[in-house]
Amino acid sequence: MSENTEGELPRTLEVLWGRSRQRARGPAQALSLERIVATAIDLADAEGMSALSMARLAERLGCATMSLYRHVANKDELQVFMLDAAPGPPPEFDTAPADWRAALSEWALGLLGVYHRHPWILRVAVDPPLDPGQLAWMDAGLRTLGGTALRPHDKMSVVLLVTHYVRGEAQISANPLRAGADGAEAMGEYGEILARLVDTERFPALAEVVAAGGLAEDDDPLADFRSGLECVLDGVDVRVRAAQEASQ
Repeated sequence: MSENTEGELPRTLEVLWGRSRQRARGPAQALSLERIVATAIDLADAEGMSALSMARLAERLGCATMSLYRHVANKDELQVFMLDAAPGPPPEFDTAPADWRAALSEWALGLLGVYHRHPWILRVAVDPPLDPGQLAWMDAGLRTLGGTALRPHDKMSVVLLVTHYVRGEAQISANPLRAGADGAEAMGEYGEILARLVDTERFPALAEVVAAGGLAEDDDPLADFRSGLECVLDGVDVRVRAAQEASQ
């Protein structure tokens, strides 16, 4: 962050946190910040963030481009509002779930769903989140570990680790080799291409995986994701058990 840490918050955050009322200059109108943001999200979902411009957005809304600037200062500010609204509410957990592993798995799958519904989120470069929408997801992730003896710093490290894993999986599945292919189908095609290119002398470890069908298409499109998540959580479990033993 910057000089705003101890001074005034950016106008966008003032609006999102309800500390500043969004004022629309001009007569009362059907156009609102909520409608602008919802339409922008729909456009980005359908055509990608590169297709989003203030002119295209105004066209979809049936208004003049200048009308948008009564509600948002520019596209960068609009993206902050979009990032706040797009994820929707996270899964709800008690402050100390009895089964942290099941809760964290549910949270990870929910976050993956957000990225699949709104893949443009992965391509929007932003600072660490400060909007209530994204922070709600972070808080929910931390809540899954509330019943463990992990220190607060370690809980945050775990949530960031799982977040990076989920984002990585979403990034791969958002870029299939063939247009229209889903993640599992694209990975199957990738394995078929590798089988024709990889030889055991040059890439012995990779050739073993390809020969064993490790990249073949699976009936469950989330099979690889779940398998990798289990590996991640196995590592977290070691830390959780160590913290529990240390606290006794």
